[in-house]
Amino acid sequence: MEVTVYLLRCSDGSFYTRLTKKPVEQRVWEHNEGLTEGYTKSRRPVELVFTETYERIVDAIERERQIKGWSRRKKEALIRYDYEALPALASRKER
Repeated sequence: MEVTVYLLRCSDGSFYTRLTKKPVEQRVWEHNEGLTEGYTKSRRPVELVFTETYERIVDAIERERQIKGWSRRKKEALIRYDYEALPALASRKER
């Protein structure tokens, strides 16, 4: 079973991180149609900006939690695939 961790950029510029077992394009469509209650409903339209796919749901859950705890700057580096910048952007190091 494939599980995708995805990041959306909302219309207000904020980021939203979740995971899905559905095709990620379907999930983005559901967000944009307002079919999901919660954070993105009042922040449409949303744009898919990053995905990672995992074979095991436990790995996807761990990654989702990790990304949710990151600063905006660190998420932006991830979206740019700037993996080298990630360690320097750890919240403890940014202070």
